[in-house]
Amino acid sequence: MSDWLTAVILGIVEGLTEFLPVSSTAHLLLAEKLLGVSGPVWESFTVLIQLGAILAVLLLYFQRLLKVLLTLGSDPAARRFALSVLVAFLPAAVVGLALHKQIKMIFENDLLICAALVVGGVVLLLIDRYPPRPRHFDATQYPVKTSLGIGLFQCLAIVPGTSRSGATIVGALLLKADKASAAEFSFFLAIPTMVGAFTVDLIKSRETIAQSHAWGLIGIGFVVSFVVALAVVRSFIGFVSRHGLAPFAWWRIAVGFAGIVALMRGW
Repeated sequence: MSDWLTAVILGIVEGLTEFLPVSSTAHLLLAEKLLGVSGPVWESFTVLIQLGAILAVLLLYFQRLLKVLLTLGSDPAARRFALSVLVAFLPAAVVGLALHKQIKMIFENDLLICAALVVGGVVLLLIDRYPPRPRHFDATQYPVKTSLGIGLFQCLAIVPGTSRSGATIVGALLLKADKASAAEFSFFLAIPTMVGAFTVDLIKSRETIAQSHAWGLIGIGFVVSFVVALAVVRSFIGFVSRHGLAPFAWWRIAVGFAGIVALMRGW
């Protein structure tokens, strides 16, 4: 298979899974295994194309985010929302910077990834079936304490297979947010979190990518992930409101067990 087609497939996987509670990292790593690609260039590729998915969120929420930005000086609600997202972002930023090398090493543990998929699926099933009674229904009006709690839950996503989206949504639900606003806050929190991860990885891997002339592949993956993520973000909140989290939970469990079986057979 050509590198160009591989870039398209990985871009589709990224766009489909980045904002769903199924772990884009796990799916990308498993997809790389199936496609037979590896090495530092492809490792950086999977991080850098996440910016395409982030741009999908920025486009869809552009007017709301621009309004917040323009009214920071005059609107207390806008300042509270901005502070809320910042407070939620900081825990993962601190942990991510402190443990960047260790995180890269964990990524190599395929069994851990598959186990995290299964465990995360069970957690989603439980929270979907027995959710706390919600008290927060607007993602832009979460109390700062609630946002900090969600940010601490996001730190769990450092373990590949956990899912950043899944961890933040579960955290929000446990802190008594409803499903729709939990999903929306996860989108907002993804913006600084993923931009930060993109920036750190770009700085650390720019020479490797430049020497391998991989910018064209990254560009393809970027565009594909943007287009696919655009469709996913547009439909995700409505889907969760109607069907809950169980479909994603069962998918995680199926993929996780399939991966474990493949590993036992010497994959």
